Amino acid sequence: MAAPVPREVTQAKLDRLAAATLRHTPSQRYTVADRFEEKARAHPGRPFVLYEGTTLSYEALNAAANRYARALQAAGITRGRPLALLMENRPEYVASWLAGAKLGVTVALVNTRIRGAVLRQALATTGAQGLIVGRELLDAVAGVDEGIAALDLRMYLVNDPWTEPAPQAPPAIPEVVDLDGRAAALPSDDVDSAVRADLRGGDDLFHVFTSGTTGLPKAARLSHMRWLGVGDGMSAIAEYGPDDVIACVLPLYHGAGGMVVISCALSQGAAVALRRRFSASRFWEEARRDGVTACQYVGELCRYLLNAPPSPADRDHSVRTMMGAGLGGDIWSAFQERFGIARILEGWSSTEANTSLINLDGKVGSCGRIPFKERHNARLIRYDVATDVHPRTPEGRCIECAPGEVGELVGMILDLPDSGAGRFEGYTSKSASDRKILRDVFRPGDRWYRSGDLLVHDADGYFTFVDRIGDTFRWKSENVSTQEVAEALGSFADIAIANVYGVAVPGAEGRAGMAALVLRPGVAFDGPRFHAFTAERLPSYALPLFIRLVAAADTTTTFKLRKVDLQAQGYDPARVDDPLFLRDDAACTYVPLTRERYAQVATILGLTSSSRRGA
Repeated sequence: MAAPVPREVTQAKLDRLAAATLRHTPSQRYTVADRFEEKARAHPGRPFVLYEGTTLSYEALNAAANRYARALQAAGITRGRPLALLMENRPEYVASWLAGAKLGVTVALVNTRIRGAVLRQALATTGAQGLIVGRELLDAVAGVDEGIAALDLRMYLVNDPWTEPAPQAPPAIPEVVDLDGRAAALPSDDVDSAVRADLRGGDDLFHVFTSGTTGLPKAARLSHMRWLGVGDGMSAIAEYGPDDVIACVLPLYHGAGGMVVISCALSQGAAVALRRRFSASRFWEEARRDGVTACQYVGELCRYLLNAPPSPADRDHSVRTMMGAGLGGDIWSAFQERFGIARILEGWSSTEANTSLINLDGKVGSCGRIPFKERHNARLIRYDVATDVHPRTPEGRCIECAPGEVGELVGMILDLPDSGAGRFEGYTSKSASDRKILRDVFRPGDRWYRSGDLLVHDADGYFTFVDRIGDTFRWKSENVSTQEVAEALGSFADIAIANVYGVAVPGAEGRAGMAALVLRPGVAFDGPRFHAFTAERLPSYALPLFIRLVAAADTTTTFKLRKVDLQAQGYDPARVDDPLFLRDDAACTYVPLTRERYAQVATILGLTSSSRRGA
């Protein structure tokens, strides 16, 4: 076994990261719009977005954003209320939010995969004065329950020139402004920066929706300062430069795609190879075409690529660095060896976190290192999964975990003068922000951000991710709120109680959705009808893949649904006496989960490389 990297060496790298990140402050006048305009002036013809075989320069994207900004300004969009954005990954997405940034308007990035009541709730939560919607998602907006008119937001349509022409707006939407049409004849020079003269680095650039550890999706605040700092810091430790091409196959409404990739590229004047969605079968071919040198990943992406059939061209590419989170230690070395990736930067953080970890030493399986804890604001504290409490000393203080002991990662909230260090930007909801703060952890009055994640560290300070706490699990790169799913299932007439949780599926990252259902008296489980109901009410990543019919709900003394035992038993017919069912999309039903089908679960669910049509 190789000797660990000296702590001083790791700390020197982390110091470089911190210095680049923390040079941005809450009071600075320099904003994201200023940076983009600065880069467009410095190298107007340099490629910024590579998309579908087309190259768009910094000048071209800046010009498009200026025209959109003027059109929005003429339509009455001003600072004070956010502007919502609902669009799939394409160049117009970046131009749209940049238009908002030029006007000093916060942009709420809405998940493109949510539908119905969940989409309506998300749009209502934004409090937006307007919604920029891509033509490809007009049907989703038209399908919002109870209509869109009651939300008091005007819609601005951005056409999709990359696909076949679509029909005009559905009649269900009363009024949609053609943003492209209004912007076409407007000037493309930079909007007068006086319109955002009072904007500061600590003000909100984005509101990014995240499930967190409990409850329905909520909007996390992301400032100009933090967005710029992430780009400068992460590009420094990744050693990106102006000639790099960073692949973005993750949704731009997520922090990893919309913040890390775009901010890193903009920091260095580099290019982004943007994809509408990830495809394992086309990934390396497109990487070769665009000269990709780096890629932002989530663990599932790497697993899909590794599951694809080997090819003589597996190493025929120029990708040298991959940065992300969730790469399992079980596939790390095999992935790196097969595709010849020189450097993997695995980390841990979240959109709303005030702390982060990064593995700069290449230690397989680790998501980061804290060489000297006095130089870092994160700590790992004991957490009791069964009781959902943090054990405390007789003096009422939390207990740090010893090496090898699993606990929750927390980040000390620092209130330093004009500094982003340890700053918790929180959510648009004060109550949601307050629920993420743990108090009196190590001394009276201290405040710590609760990550909701369980990790473990070793004696050398290397951390490894273990699991999510509580009600939220991760599937298909999305956080799934069990409360959200349970509430949707509860509106199915046959169900009395729905207890939703995540279960591990061999060969897949994250947890798949499972529900223990208590049916109403005299009712039999109707697989086809339940399949149709869930397909209509839930996004694809939140669909329950396994069903367990139970006679009564397992609750605590305070009537909270217990999940620990259910999760431990999983969906194995050999361990569960209750009736089990498996979602079968090919048959549009839920079929009994027999021992024979149990052995074929991955194939039936489409998790094998041969059956993964979208990969």
